[in-house]
Amino acid sequence: MANSLLRTDKEIADIYERHQDMVYRICFAYMKNVMDAEDVIQDTFCNLIKSGTVFDSAEHEKAWIIRTATNLCKNALRHWWHRRERLDDHEALQVRDAFEVDDTFNAVMALPDKHKTVVYLYYYEGYDSVEISKLLQKPQSTVRYYLSQAKNILREKLGGDLSGE
Repeated sequence: MANSLLRTDKEIADIYERHQDMVYRICFAYMKNVMDAEDVIQDTFCNLIKSGTVFDSAEHEKAWIIRTATNLCKNALRHWWHRRERLDDHEALQVRDAFEVDDTFNAVMALPDKHKTVVYLYYYEGYDSVEISKLLQKPQSTVRYYLSQAKNILREKLGGDLSGE
């Protein structure tokens, strides 16, 4: 991106095209329904438009978007409405066709946030523990510990041997 703090429509569209699926998966993982996930996706890209952040590289851009989406999801979940709302009161919502939801994914989404985020970034987005520690601003040992704990929880829930992953 150029040194200008204002992005062109094409730059925004290109960034959106590159990261929309990843941001959707992250937001859906937190929000657990399509409508709320889409709201946070919109907020993520609105923040991108407003921010004027100049990215050093494609990885910096991706890390900024992941961090922003994650923080917006956490903020939305802390909002008073989400504490009152019960998802059981809503009709089941369909997930995007391109996004496969299976028993393993559902088990991952049921993990506590600290485990869910690390497992998602490691197994679904392909980051290693060093990259995840930088993204989440946590020590590498903490990231590895969360992965280990999550594997044990998933092994209990799903049964079987997860060491082959």
